[in-house]
Order: sequence, then C-alpha cells, then structure tokens
Amino acid sequence: MTAPTQFDAIADPNRRYLLEELRRSPRTVNELADGLPISRPAVSQHLKTLLDCNLVSVTAEGTRRIYAINKEGFKPLTLWLDQFW
Repeated sequence: MTAPTQFDAIADPNRRYLLEELRRSPRTVNELADGLPISRPAVSQHLKTLLDCNLVSVTAEGTRRIYAINKEGFKPLTLWLDQFW
C-alpha cells in the first residue's frame, strides 16, 4: 500500500474540517474532537494521516500535544493548483 498524498488527505471532509480549525489556531486533539461527530481516537487517526502527509506539525507541551498547520506541506498542492491559473 502506498503512503497517502496531500490530495488523499484533503479528500476526507473530517480532515478538511481539522485543517480549517487548525488554520484558525493550534489545537489539541480534545479541542478538535469537540467540533466533530467522531471519536477522539478517530480524530487522532485523521491527524496522523495529516502528519504523514506533512500538512500539520505537532509539538509537545507537557502531556499535551499541540497540532498546527505546516505551510511547507501545502507546497505540492499549491504548485499543482497554480498551473490552472
């Protein structure tokens, strides 16, 4: 099985929601899970996919893991989309 691409990652509406929320500000899994009708473990799985695709980053603050947008990971998407403008 091949690793998911950035396009695969943003194809899922839950992951797009997570990206939109993280665009506003960095958040924890619990904070992100509050806005979705899926479990916290499911949110963690979605975040892992986004991490694997380099679309988000994570930092540890004590026992909390804070997720944030990783703008560098969006470059392949931007380069592909720019060819249409």
